[in-house]
Formats: sequence, structure tokens, C-alpha cells
Amino acid sequence: MVVDPNPFSARLRRQIIAFAREGRRLLSNWNEPGGGETLSPKTRLQWEKRFGELEKAAVSVSSFSLYPLLQQVWEGHSRLVRMIRKDLATIQGTEPAEKTGEEVVEETAEDPERNKEKHEDCPTPPKKPVPIGGHVLPPLPYPYEALEPYIDAKTMRLHHDEHHKSYVDGLNKAEIMMAQARKTGNFNLIKHWEREAAFNGAGHYLHTIFWEIMSPKGGGKPSGKLLKQIRKDFGSFEAFKKHFSAAAEKVEGGGWAILVWAPRAQRLEILQAEKHQNLSQWDVVPLLVLDVWEHAYYLKYPNKRKAYIRAWWNVVNWPAVECRYLQARKLFWKPY
Repeated sequence: MVVDPNPFSARLRRQIIAFAREGRRLLSNWNEPGGGETLSPKTRLQWEKRFGELEKAAVSVSSFSLYPLLQQVWEGHSRLVRMIRKDLATIQGTEPAEKTGEEVVEETAEDPERNKEKHEDCPTPPKKPVPIGGHVLPPLPYPYEALEPYIDAKTMRLHHDEHHKSYVDGLNKAEIMMAQARKTGNFNLIKHWEREAAFNGAGHYLHTIFWEIMSPKGGGKPSGKLLKQIRKDFGSFEAFKKHFSAAAEKVEGGGWAILVWAPRAQRLEILQAEKHQNLSQWDVVPLLVLDVWEHAYYLKYPNKRKAYIRAWWNVVNWPAVECRYLQARKLFWKPY
């Protein structure tokens, strides 16, 4: 068993175990005779086996595998609940409750091993506010070497463990110092700490998205509603890709190219950001982000940003991007 000194990783392990055990409890309590066909004996055995495997994995895998594991067990638990509701409706001779909002889950899937990165299974993050100065470095959702040959392991290690960690530390310090200023009433340095919070906070949040929208199973094109919206707003996926790549290549100094949902304009837009927080827009939601600071690519692509951008498209995790889009597009402001 892995002894995890990181309290954040340890909490993730406990959450995974709790979901897996709750899933097995639901299975053991669902003994209605003559129920619907959704939860057949074969399906129940599959679920019991899968939840058991996930619980065992939670205490043995490295911290870098915890996010995908949490997503798997959450998806399994949620799908199981829907299956039980469907069986209840069959037994009672009623229709299942009508879905609300942007529910895009496949109701008929019963194989727990089904494509784990499908956009239909977008996880719902826990609602737990971060305390002042309590931000933590999220673990990578894959091993350092997982994105090779496109992004090398050494770059990933330095980028995540050193650069991203520095933004987390800088944000925490800025928040603590501003809280102290509120307590003492001394705001002489507030301009400095607000700048620190903007730079490090934007750096932390963008990098957190960056890790999530890449995958060793990435590349190709988006699908579904995201692809439809891209074609509507940019003409074609190819036109979008050329625009995004050019924006990334032309960022002055260090910065980002960002695909966003704009609730006011009610469409997708491509933006640049210098550093992390400059020359961008407010009132938008980032969906796809590309880090073009030199630390993101200089070891493998020295002075070759264009080559790095071209390679990066091979690791884009489009299902994760679509999950962000499906949540963001629920926001609509009055257009002006």
C-alpha cells in the first residue's frame, strides 16, 4: 500500500474508496425480483468486480494516476444510480424521471470498461471552497512520460513540479498577505499583492486546465456539440486550428493561446494572453489552453515554438475540452 504524505492525494484516495464501497452497497441492496433488464446478473457481477478493482487501485497507484481513477469510479457510481432508477421505473410501470439541463450521458451503456474519456461522462467536481492560502498543486492525470514523443518527460517534470508549483506558492502567499492587510487595515502594499495574485492565480488556473486538456490518447478532432460550435463560429475545424496555431505562435514573449466561450457574444473566440493575465478578456470561460512560455517546450524544441505547437495537437484531450464547453455554454448574458 502506498503511504501518501500528501494530504491532497490522500483525500483523493479516500474519495475513490468511498465511491467504490458505496457502489458495492447499492448493488447488494438492489435485490428487486423481476426488475428491468438493465441490471442483469451478468451486469451486476461486472460492476462488483470493477468497483473492487478500483478500491484496490486507490491504495496502490501513484498520485499521478488518482485523477483518472477518481473520474472512473465517479462515472461508474453515477451510471449505476441511473440504471437502478431505470429498473425502478420498469418495475413500477412508470417512465424514468425526465432529464434536466445539459445531460449528455449514455443511458444504455452497461459496460464499466467503456471508453473512459468519452465526453458523455463528464465528472462533476466536488463543491468545496479553497481556504485562503490553501491552493495545492494538482497531480498530473498521467505519468510524466505519457505524452512522449510529443512532450518529453523531463519538460513535464520541470513544468509541473517546479513552474506550476511556484504559481501555487505565489498565489497562496498573496492571498495570505491580503488577508493580513484586511485584518490590520494596512494596505500600503496592496498594489503589489494584487499583482502577485493576478499573475500567480492566472498561472495556477491555466496550468490546471492545461494538464487536463491533454492526454496520451489525445489528438484527432473534437466531436458532437463542440465540433458543431467550432464549425459554426470558425467555418471549419481546419480554419479554427490554423487560427489557434497562429495565435499561439505570435504571442509576444511568454503566454498562452486560449479558446474561450463568450457568454456575452454567445460564441467561441480565440484569445491570446501575455504572461498569464495580460491582453485577454474578462467575462469568458477558458476551454482549450496552450502554454507557449519557453519553459513548456525549450528542452525538446529549442527556439522552435511552431514545431512544438504542431506536435501539441497530437495530445489534445478533446473529450475533456467538450466537457468544459458543455458546462460553459449554459452561461448566456444579454448580448451587446
